Amino acid sequence: MMLEGKVAIISGSTQGLGLDIARQMLDAGAKVMLVGRNAQAGRALAAELGQGCAFSACDVEIDQDIDDCIDNTLACFGRIDVLVNNACIYADQGLESSRAQWLQTLNVNLVSAAIFTQKVVLHLPHDGVVINVGSTGGKFGAAGRALYPASKAGILQLTRNLAVTLAPQGIRVLSVSPAWTWSPSVADFSGGDIGLADEVGAMFHPLGRVGRGEEIGKVITFLCSSGASWMTGVDIPVDGGFSILGPDQGISPRTWFKQHRTLKSE
Repeated sequence: MMLEGKVAIISGSTQGLGLDIARQMLDAGAKVMLVGRNAQAGRALAAELGQGCAFSACDVEIDQDIDDCIDNTLACFGRIDVLVNNACIYADQGLESSRAQWLQTLNVNLVSAAIFTQKVVLHLPHDGVVINVGSTGGKFGAAGRALYPASKAGILQLTRNLAVTLAPQGIRVLSVSPAWTWSPSVADFSGGDIGLADEVGAMFHPLGRVGRGEEIGKVITFLCSSGASWMTGVDIPVDGGFSILGPDQGISPRTWFKQHRTLKSE
């Protein structure tokens, strides 16, 4: 029960990774405010997850919604100890993206995290924690993409700046960067076949599969606990080894040349 007595707000937590994070934090003893735009789904999930969980409808692009979410959390649980900035959109047409698409992605993925943090720190205690969900996408180049990677690169820098700014108040700020994780988007790519997702993911993750949301949630839970009290301002890669590979995928030149010759001879 690492987080017993703590209260966490988790944005974008009515599905996917955000919901997995919420489940892990509840298991660790925290009380959790689920946050999302779908009020019907949010209320149903809060009821399913039981005592210690509530829901606040919130569009993170709207400041008043963020204010209301914070007020609802205080009214429901009496305090706030943790903010997890997880809300995110993935639409990305790369170089062809319009100005409006750029602005919406940055607004949801980056600016909302900054504004939510700005507002919630007024209520965090000396040992409060802010977790920003980053991505390996914010660290490496990817053809045909621009919006999502740029927003996640911004999250990593925002984490460092906020950590230095808030350290005198005893508030820690960290980011966690998953690689490919079983989620609604990966499920869509794989046709709902987790075995296929693992098979494809094995080519890019030394541990041989895609991640699971609960694995990300467990790391975030630890980072919010007293066990991580001497950590701030850093990014934690929870990526199955994705970030240790270069473009050669960790395969020696000998193997690449052998594969090339084999393909040419077929």
